[in-house]
Amino acid sequence: MLPLPDTAAVVSALRAAGCVFAEDEADLILATARTPGELAGMVDRRSAGQPLEHVLGWAGFHGLRVLVGPGVFVPRRRTEFLVDQALAQAPDATVVVDLCCGSGAVGAALAAALGGAELHAADIEPAAVDCARRNLAPYGGSSHLGDLFDALPAALRGRVGILAANVPYVPSGEVALLPAEARDHEPLAALDGGGDGLDVLRRVAAGAPEWLAPGGCVLVETSERQADAAVRAFAAAGLTARLAVSEELYANVVIGVLGPEPAGGPRG
Repeated sequence: MLPLPDTAAVVSALRAAGCVFAEDEADLILATARTPGELAGMVDRRSAGQPLEHVLGWAGFHGLRVLVGPGVFVPRRRTEFLVDQALAQAPDATVVVDLCCGSGAVGAALAAALGGAELHAADIEPAAVDCARRNLAPYGGSSHLGDLFDALPAALRGRVGILAANVPYVPSGEVALLPAEARDHEPLAALDGGGDGLDVLRRVAAGAPEWLAPGGCVLVETSERQADAAVRAFAAAGLTARLAVSEELYANVVIGVLGPEPAGGPRG
């Protein structure tokens, strides 16, 4: 870590750039930078509006330090709720798929909690697949490049216990309203969900039954205003669907089960 006298200068530069949590960000940057030159470059990149996680090279997620990089979607804290819901629904899952995986944060968190599960992740963005490969390596996971289910090995059909899909769900007309950090530095394919934001969600719902094991579950994050339509899309695909909500994290997760819910609801 660099000498403490640099702290005030870093905080001042970040605050001047409009960083609301300048002190906290300065601590993280100072703890990560290995040389004065690297420190200066990191402060410059953050001041120019790059996401803090891209500047640091990692993001905290569900107790893990997940590698991220330029052109890769940054995992949000609210998505930890999706992980928790998946573990509650299928605590004994042995095959896990992370679709629209970005950094692979969801898959890594599930693998860390389950221990020994067969893990696969897929994304349409090459940078994301490369990043996920590094994050999944400690768990023996595999990452695949391609469009949703087309990327997955055929041998997974009918075997998946947890299918987690952090799909894009911002309506196309609202992408321009996103914060610049997301709009300018994260891939459009990870943000734009089509006209009403549910295009990719519908495709995941329609394809999931073919890949899930009996009793397996698919989980997708969405917004509060889209939740009812998302549940209907799951039900239309033949899944037993319900909505889980975390008011604390502002998270809405649609859960679909292949077959009826276990007696008493999800386990865990």
